[in-house]
Amino acid sequence: MNRAVKKIGIMGGTFDPIHMGHLILGEKAYEQLGLDKVLFMPCGNPPHKLNRTGRATDAQRSEMVRLAIENNPHFELSLMEMHEEGYTYTYRTLEQLKRENPDTEYYFIIGADSLYSFDTWREPGRICQAAVLVVATRDHTPVKELDQQMGLLSKRYNGRFVRLDTMNIDVSSELLRSWHRSGQSLRYYVPQPVISYIEKNGIYKGNDSDGKI
Repeated sequence: MNRAVKKIGIMGGTFDPIHMGHLILGEKAYEQLGLDKVLFMPCGNPPHKLNRTGRATDAQRSEMVRLAIENNPHFELSLMEMHEEGYTYTYRTLEQLKRENPDTEYYFIIGADSLYSFDTWREPGRICQAAVLVVATRDHTPVKELDQQMGLLSKRYNGRFVRLDTMNIDVSSELLRSWHRSGQSLRYYVPQPVISYIEKNGIYKGNDSDGKI
């Protein structure tokens, strides 16, 4: 009987900047699901959005992730979605990982907000066949409502959805960027090496015109 011998979590996102909420979710998924490691996978920017005022570059976002996770032996930076095209669909990334690592079971970590928009994602059925969807509570979504939506999507796409038992973390990268621009402290919300990197490189000083996280 064939079975996956490795269990790997994937935390995708813009990480602009990465914050403690991302790290807590990654750690709780690692513990609750018995994962071997968690990949932090910053998504690329489309070519026409490479130089957005008030936002970090691809290289800066990747470096902030590296700084945030460097002392955790079961966290790993993946630059798989950083390429010239600047953007790729989740199902393509997951299917490529499965092709390259057929002995691995992947756990894709999403927030509750993403769960409710999952129907609008490109090829949700193929995503469900390539990975287990791990849902983190967010925005005070009631657990009962969350479980109902997970059950509905599981039946619709023949997938497996798992709720992550963790605290509600209502912090977003968008909010942190606005705090930094207004001179508010990011201490305890963002790892100190990342804060130092942001300050040293003068990131998030312009007008933030696009995107949430």
